[in-house]
Amino acid sequence: MSSVLLETVGLRKTFGALVATDGVDFDVREGETHAVIGPNGAGKTTFIKQLSGELRPDHGTIRFAGEEVTNLPGHQRARRGLARSFQITSIFHDFSTLDNVALAVQAHAGHSFRFWRAAREDASLIQPAMQLLRHVGLEQKAQVLATKLSHGEHRQLEIAMALATQPRLLLLDEPVAGMGTDESARMVKFLETLKGSKTIVLVEHDMDAVFSLADRISVLVYGRIVATGTPAEIRANAEVRAAYLGEES
Repeated sequence: MSSVLLETVGLRKTFGALVATDGVDFDVREGETHAVIGPNGAGKTTFIKQLSGELRPDHGTIRFAGEEVTNLPGHQRARRGLARSFQITSIFHDFSTLDNVALAVQAHAGHSFRFWRAAREDASLIQPAMQLLRHVGLEQKAQVLATKLSHGEHRQLEIAMALATQPRLLLLDEPVAGMGTDESARMVKFLETLKGSKTIVLVEHDMDAVFSLADRISVLVYGRIVATGTPAEIRANAEVRAAYLGEES
């Protein structure tokens, strides 16, 4: 069995009388894709923000790669290899797709203040950036301004920028949200290429995407994990069907 890379114990966060996460015990094994699902208001966003360091829990602990990171800010967690896509990245819309990824490569290398005109000539930045664009399927859009990309392509670009930080664990917050059928299918196909090579926590409402991608699924309801298991086990769980998936599933 793979070792545990990320673990939370008794994670709790309240906002006044609202209990957003209520004693969440959760673990992610090295190399797995672990999905977190639940109805609206279940506490998924609060949970992910606690994992990424955007919110500090009121109680409980978070361990990453054997180190307690509960009180570390997000940028320090990112340096340790815990990256949250769609939150940690910022697209420069007037820059090309390639420039955006090269900037992310440059930032990870620790010399973000290099004069950018010179940096555009730097093969040590451009070559890995182009490799990442090929990986996410944006190679043909390398010289296109980011503002000209579609919604789905923006998501692909954001993942490329997150991957430029060489994360050990990638938090994906609704990667297919707002996409059409074709864009969603392309994103799922791309994410399938990451399975095994990257450890992923996936928060997603699209159940087709979840059951296609996840090795394990945890179901969050009213701030509590009510079930964790394989996709087959979650499909067969009567409590999950009643709380979230619907009896017709």
